[in-house]
Amino acid sequence: MKHLFAAMVLLAATPLVAQGTARAPIVAWTYTVQAGDTFADIARRWGVDMAALGEANAIPSPYVIRIGQVLKRPAPAVTPKPVPTPAPSAAPPVATPKAIPRPAPSPRPAPPLRPPLTPRESDAPRLQWPTEGAVVTRFGERVSGIPSNGIDLAALYGTKVRAAAAGTVLYAGKEPERFGQLILIDHGGGFVTAYAYLGTMTVKEGDKVTAFERIALVGKSGEAKRPTVHFELRRNNVPRDPELYLPPRL
Repeated sequence: MKHLFAAMVLLAATPLVAQGTARAPIVAWTYTVQAGDTFADIARRWGVDMAALGEANAIPSPYVIRIGQVLKRPAPAVTPKPVPTPAPSAAPPVATPKAIPRPAPSPRPAPPLRPPLTPRESDAPRLQWPTEGAVVTRFGERVSGIPSNGIDLAALYGTKVRAAAAGTVLYAGKEPERFGQLILIDHGGGFVTAYAYLGTMTVKEGDKVTAFERIALVGKSGEAKRPTVHFELRRNNVPRDPELYLPPRL
């Protein structure tokens, strides 16, 4: 299934600089992704931040791009010119009215911790939990200053990581920026699940997997500080809250 991988250029590709082939800076306002490009290298050659480039092109972390995709450079920040303050003119003194105490505002109710659950899409795959362990980071919570596009599950070294649903392995390799050992599985209908921070991976690109089949073992890679599984669900590269699609836990 090499043609599946050819449609996606991931951050896990080896950076060109590491190969000793420095790429020239990009001077145009748009750029077409070529074979061997990585999102991080394109941002470097443009001299912009990866987060700014992702926001300008509506590409969320982990910044998945494909060959032939046209990216646009983020518009440079414009610093507003200071407005000159007119010199104060002499004016007669004005009597200051006495301050009238205001009543204390009534306390506001605390906002809910999570938004209300929305119905899952009828054509979404029926997901199973990818591994055992408690949820330590929920969808939308900030990790390293970036809102999480999935959930994190604390787990023990060597615990099995399983496919949340049947599908085809799109990618199984290393993503060097944040997620370490990473697996992407295509479930059809635009739905893709991602499994990151992994230890040993037991599948490869192009493999067909069944629901709940072992695909890896829990480890610690990428930015993970302890054995953790990062799990995402996306449709057409738009993140979904995985907990809305997973069965409830007792």
